[in-house]
Amino acid sequence: MPSSTSPDQGDDLEACVLRFSDLDLKDTSLINPSSSIKAELDVSTKKKYSFAKKKAFALFVKTKELPAPPSEYKEKWWKCCQQLFTDQTSIHRHVATQHADEIYHETASVLKQLTVTSSTSKTLKSADKRNPFKEDLTHNHEVSAWLPDTSCFSPDELLSGHSNGEGEVLLYYCYCDLEDPDWICAWQTTLCQHLHLTGKVRIATEGINGTVGGSKLATRLYVEVMLSCPLFKDYLCKDDFKTSKGGACCFPELRVGVFAEIVPMGISPSRISYKKPGIHLSPGEFHKEVEKFLSQANQEESDTILLDCRNFYESKIGRFQGCLAPDIRKFSYFPSYVDENLELFKEKRVLMYCTGGIRCERGSAYLKAKGVCKEVFQLKGGIHKYLEEFPDGFYKGKLFVFDERYALSFNSDIVSECSYCGAPWDQYKLCSTPQCRQLVLTCPACQGQGFTACCVTCQDKGSRQAASPAQGSFKEECECTARRLRVPRELLQQGRLPASPGPRPGDDEDGPCLHERPHLPFPNPSQS
Repeated sequence: MPSSTSPDQGDDLEACVLRFSDLDLKDTSLINPSSSIKAELDVSTKKKYSFAKKKAFALFVKTKELPAPPSEYKEKWWKCCQQLFTDQTSIHRHVATQHADEIYHETASVLKQLTVTSSTSKTLKSADKRNPFKEDLTHNHEVSAWLPDTSCFSPDELLSGHSNGEGEVLLYYCYCDLEDPDWICAWQTTLCQHLHLTGKVRIATEGINGTVGGSKLATRLYVEVMLSCPLFKDYLCKDDFKTSKGGACCFPELRVGVFAEIVPMGISPSRISYKKPGIHLSPGEFHKEVEKFLSQANQEESDTILLDCRNFYESKIGRFQGCLAPDIRKFSYFPSYVDENLELFKEKRVLMYCTGGIRCERGSAYLKAKGVCKEVFQLKGGIHKYLEEFPDGFYKGKLFVFDERYALSFNSDIVSECSYCGAPWDQYKLCSTPQCRQLVLTCPACQGQGFTACCVTCQDKGSRQAASPAQGSFKEECECTARRLRVPRELLQQGRLPASPGPRPGDDEDGPCLHERPHLPFPNPSQS
C-alpha cells in the first residue's frame, strides 16, 4: 500500500503503529522506534495491520462504484476524479497513485476500530466450525512448518541446472475454495524461495494457478509438498502438473500475489464459477472428437465448433486443424467475444481447448451460462497434455508459453510466417524498441536487414530513441495495437461458420501484441 513515508522509514513506522495502534500514522516523532518495540511484535498483530490497509483501500474503491450499463458483461464501473474506469486494475492503479494520503489516514481509522472490537474472540469461535486440517495449516504462524526438509541435499543439488536451462518448468492450477489467500501467498513465496524456484503464482479465493521453474529436484519437492498440503490434496494429483524442459532461467524473478481470479477473465467468480464448467474430455477422447469433426465432408456446416480459447498471438504459431481461433488479445475479452458472436454457437457442440486447461474451466462455464449451445466440452489438461500423448496429432505448430522460452516444440510443423517477407517462421522476438510490449515474427534474413520492430511506426520510434537516448519513453499504444479490433465480429454467410483460420488479414503487418512482456507479472501464469 503506498504511503507518504520513505521506503526506509516504512517498516519502522509500521512497527510503531502495530504496537500502539491508537497513535497517528503520520506522527514524525515515531519514525525511529526502539528495536525493543519491534521485538515485541507478533505475527497476528502484523496480520491485523495488513488487513487494515487492505480494508481501507477496498472501502475507498467501494465509494467510487457505479452500475455498469446493461449491455456490459461486467457488474460495475468506477468514477473518480472525473474519470471513468471500466476495469478493476485501472481504478486500483489510480487510487494507489493519486489517493495514497487518503488511504493512509483511513488505515489509521480502521486500526482504531479493530482495537475496540472483540474480533479475536469471534475469530476463535468461527474457527471451531472449520476444517481442522485447514485450520491447523492456515493458523500455524510459522510457514516453515510447511516447507520440505532440504537438509539432506547440498545447495548445488537444489541449484543444479539453475542457469543453463537443464532444469524443469512446472505448469499447474487447482480450482478449490480457499479461506485465507494471503496466508497461502506468504507460504508460497517462502516455499519457492526455499527451493530456489522462480516464476509466477496467482492465488485467489477460487484456487491457485502457477508456473515455476528450477532444478528437477526442486520441482519434485514442490510437487510433493503441494500434493500433501491439506488444502489441495483432495483436488490435485500428480498428473495435474505439466512439465517441460527449462528451469529458473525461464523467469526473471519470482512473483506471487493474491488476485480476484486465478486467470483474469474479468468477471467475478461469484457470477461465473469454476464449479459449472463444460464436460471434460481426456486427450484420447478429445482426439477422437477432433478426428470425427475433421472427417466431415463440410466442416463449415457441421454442428461442431472446435474453439481455441487463447489469444491471437498464441494461436498464430500453433493450433488445431479446423479450429475457430478468436482474434483477441486478452482472455478478458473472451466473454465479449462470445456475446458479440452468440449466433455462432446456437445449437452447436463446442469443443474448447487452451494451453493447460485453466481458461476453459471458466470460459466453458461462461458459454454454458448463455444457454445456446447443444453441448460444451473442454480438453482436460489442455494442449500441453494432448501433445504429450499425440505429438503428431491434429495440433500443428508450436505451443506458446508465457515465459522467456516463448514456445515449446512437439512437432516440426510451422504454421506461421515472417511478418516482413512471408517465409515460414514461428520464433517470436520482442520488438526492438525497448518500451514496446509487442512480439514480432521476423526471420533471420529480415533481422539482418534491420527489420526488428513490430511495425514501421515502432521502428521509427526506436531509431529516434537510439539517436536521442535522453528522450523519455513513449506510453501511447503501438500502431499494431491501436488498429486491431478489441472484439472481432465473425462474419456468418448463409448460416455457415467462418472458415478455419489461416493467416488473418493484416497479420503480416500486425505483430503479436502483449501489453505485458512474456514474463507477465500475473496475467496469466498458466495461461493455460
